[in-house]
Amino acid sequence: MKRQLAGIHGPRQRIGTPVKASKFPLALAACALLSACGGGGGSSSGTSGGTIGGTPTPTPTSTTSACSLSNRQQFAREVIDEWYLFPDLVDTSVRASNYDSVQDYIDALVAPARAQSKDRYFTYMTSIEEENAYYNSGSTAGFGIRLGYGTDSVFVIEAFEDAPALAVGMDRGVEILAVGNTEGTLRNVSDIVAAEGWAGFSDALGSSDVGVTRSFRLRDTDGTTRVVTISKEDYALDPVSDRYGAKVINDNGINVGYVNLRTFIDTADPDLRAAFADFRAQGIDKVIVDLRYNGGGLVRIAELMGDLMGRDKVGQVFSRTTLRDSKSEYNERYLFASQPQSITPMKIAFIGRGGTASASELIINSMIPYLGNDMALVGTNTYGKPVGQYGFDNEDCDDRMRVVTFRTENADGNADYFTGLASSVPVTCRADDDIFTQLGDPDEASIAGALDFLAGRSCTAISGGQTTQSVSGQRRLLMPTRPSTAQREVPGLF
Repeated sequence: MKRQLAGIHGPRQRIGTPVKASKFPLALAACALLSACGGGGGSSSGTSGGTIGGTPTPTPTSTTSACSLSNRQQFAREVIDEWYLFPDLVDTSVRASNYDSVQDYIDALVAPARAQSKDRYFTYMTSIEEENAYYNSGSTAGFGIRLGYGTDSVFVIEAFEDAPALAVGMDRGVEILAVGNTEGTLRNVSDIVAAEGWAGFSDALGSSDVGVTRSFRLRDTDGTTRVVTISKEDYALDPVSDRYGAKVINDNGINVGYVNLRTFIDTADPDLRAAFADFRAQGIDKVIVDLRYNGGGLVRIAELMGDLMGRDKVGQVFSRTTLRDSKSEYNERYLFASQPQSITPMKIAFIGRGGTASASELIINSMIPYLGNDMALVGTNTYGKPVGQYGFDNEDCDDRMRVVTFRTENADGNADYFTGLASSVPVTCRADDDIFTQLGDPDEASIAGALDFLAGRSCTAISGGQTTQSVSGQRRLLMPTRPSTAQREVPGLF
């Protein structure tokens, strides 16, 4: 994908689309990194909908005066003053001295934008080391499961390869009945939720540190109950599963390409190229792109995905990025580029849900001008995050501030879809998320709905105002209040 860069200069260290920022008043080394990062947690309108508890592990900071609370708050304020996309929606009356943390101060500054649902915890402070590890290789620590919750029940809705949970059979459709530090201290999920809400359950899973051990009482999909004990480990999250991430489905004699992208990180590049090379070799022109839990990530990977589905669109506009008026020199447009693995799809079915956000929505929105009624959104409405963040580094303190700095639009100018994409996509098909059938299975409800659309069979439209973020019934993706980088981009991850 060719970039048309305006006013970008200097060395570029790639995370999304990096640009060299102007010198900050704090005289700190800083690099602005373009990324359509996923939505945040921390409120009832987080990426997957819910204040779902948990206490974040604080990032260690330098003991030097440069890393004092007041100096870190000043750094955040100056970034917001210079770069924030909505300068008229910053509360300039907020006093830093009234807040005991940098993040609380940031939240207060951007509260007016948050009240208008334009910045739903998308502006935040994170760790440089942690974020680089995730975007470069998917490195994270945990059990390696994605969780969905209901009234008083919680299920594994996805399990990740090479992680401890899958090794003991915790896979899609398994219910967690109880959790404890040891087998002797197990507490029923219903009891925890009744006493402490879902915040209490999130807390019960422990911090995201290697070696944290928990026991679980499980109910398998066949009804068998058992107890397992596992410890959190470092693992690399595979963005395209080797089990079901890319395959060809035969639907009544018609081959359909299926790709399930979990997250937009650098290691998705070879996986996506391999998948579409296979589709191209088999002459496939109907594709299902499953983004149902994908909270976003690197714009570069979104652009690659567009290229791979745009063999006939080379040189045309994929998307535009627009900053505030004072930073218009950084406005960019992204053109479809030729890739050796590209295909020319006749029809695409995008599977999306309430956890589908940011870079995932950018891809869907960008294909509307070119496919029209030959594309569909299958599932439920998406999250609604038509904005992205640059990252600004305060290296001495391991602080990277992600601040909303740009909006995205497609070739026709469609943007500001803060209530989701259901009202923008010409064709929508409502479908459940059948967590008792594995992803990639043509009998799974959303995949079956996608196949129906591709085959010209009828479906029921998603209501334009339908903003449910449920997984199945009333289940939602579980999120801590202040998620890690991995949890922002992979909502429900523990």
